[in-house]
Amino acid sequence: MTAPQGPLVVGVDSSTQSTKVLVVDAGTGDVVARGQAAHTVTGDQRRESDPQEWWQALREALAQCGPAAAEAAAVSVAGQQHGLVTLDAQGAPVRPALLWNDVRSAPQRDRIVAELGGPGEWAERIGSVPLPAYTVTKWAWLRENEPRSAAAAAAVRLPHDFLTERLTGRAVTDRGDASGTGWWSSAQQAYDEKVLELVDLDPQLLPEVLAPGEAAGTVGEVAGWEPSGLPEGALVATGTGDNMAAALGLGLRPGRPVVSLGTSGTVYAVSPHRPTDPSGTVSGFADARADWLPLACTLNCTLAVDRVAELLGRDREAVDPAGETVLLPFLDGERTPDFPYATGLLTGLRHATSGGQLLQAAYDGAVFALLQALDRVLDAGGAADEPILLIGGGARGTAWRETVRRLSGRPVVVPQAQELVALGAAAQAAGLLLGEDAASVARRWRTDEGPAYEPVPADEEALARISGVLRGAGGLLAGEG
Repeated sequence: MTAPQGPLVVGVDSSTQSTKVLVVDAGTGDVVARGQAAHTVTGDQRRESDPQEWWQALREALAQCGPAAAEAAAVSVAGQQHGLVTLDAQGAPVRPALLWNDVRSAPQRDRIVAELGGPGEWAERIGSVPLPAYTVTKWAWLRENEPRSAAAAAAVRLPHDFLTERLTGRAVTDRGDASGTGWWSSAQQAYDEKVLELVDLDPQLLPEVLAPGEAAGTVGEVAGWEPSGLPEGALVATGTGDNMAAALGLGLRPGRPVVSLGTSGTVYAVSPHRPTDPSGTVSGFADARADWLPLACTLNCTLAVDRVAELLGRDREAVDPAGETVLLPFLDGERTPDFPYATGLLTGLRHATSGGQLLQAAYDGAVFALLQALDRVLDAGGAADEPILLIGGGARGTAWRETVRRLSGRPVVVPQAQELVALGAAAQAAGLLLGEDAASVARRWRTDEGPAYEPVPADEEALARISGVLRGAGGLLAGEG
């Protein structure tokens, strides 16, 4: 390893399954050390984790980084969005955190959307129509189903807030992660008193929302918690949500679209304009700076296509050129399009259809849904001719990349940088330390560079075929018969 050219900073990605830590040279963006430790997620219908495990995982991941972590001058924590963390008067968890993918709050979501005046009112006030993933619906669920737990809560936090508070002793958050709660108004850029009253949440229980670039504090010992392993006095940035951190990690400029291929698929682009989509397809998040991050999500992405490959007994790359078959791999319902009760749909099967064509049809169906979501995001603030930045685990797969190219008709770039959430947190820490814009820091690190693939003509025949099936089967997919 070469000698660092700048001070060292730490970026943390506290995700659903694990905590990842990168120690990064603030001057070059070189990763000089890394660590990772797992979390436990419990439940079948429920998805919960003990926040104390996140702290222990952070300490373990930092310890794996060796002396480099002890030399860090600044740190930032990015965390999974939407999770509900409730703390008692001593700062200990009242109960396990409700994670973003715990959707037991669907009935409460329906009720509060109606009680505030419907989706249009939510979109205009909050910027998003809340889904069961959102924090506001989880708090409403807790009030109804565990009133003692809600009454015992002396503080309500998001996952990244919790870890930042353990580092600094200060209750703060940022506008990016706050915008995913459902009780922070993008119109007012403040907590929405009417929403808080609707769900009976005292604003005194919430953290202060800091301005972009403001410090959360410094690393220090917090009573009742073991030391982190970071040096006392190191600067702590505000942190942010995981999607906002990934945007920082890419140094995104307004209008450049990102397609993230993971278990679920996510599309987003930084925009200077505040998004408001009453259909609920696009979430009108704030980014970690002073702009906005319109974002849409599909539930069925790499996991669904891998399941089809498994059923066919084929390697995930063993595709054949597309035929007439249409396969909509909505194996877990779907969020975009909004078919929560849908199952997978296969049509156009013939004697001559090969297993490879079936698998390619699964890719086509998943990518079609993503591109529909991307169209909505770009309507909210994107450029039609910008290359797609393809990230996430699926971005390394040839079949995924070529399907995105063939159905989008757009150029594609696959950034070589890995762990973009932790890298974005590191860029935020470096920006605070050096007095620079965090996205500019990431651009200096050239994190968005990677193999570029020229556009090919969009496969209009395949797009029309899938669109026709989707329209014709809309009632069936929606669970209407």
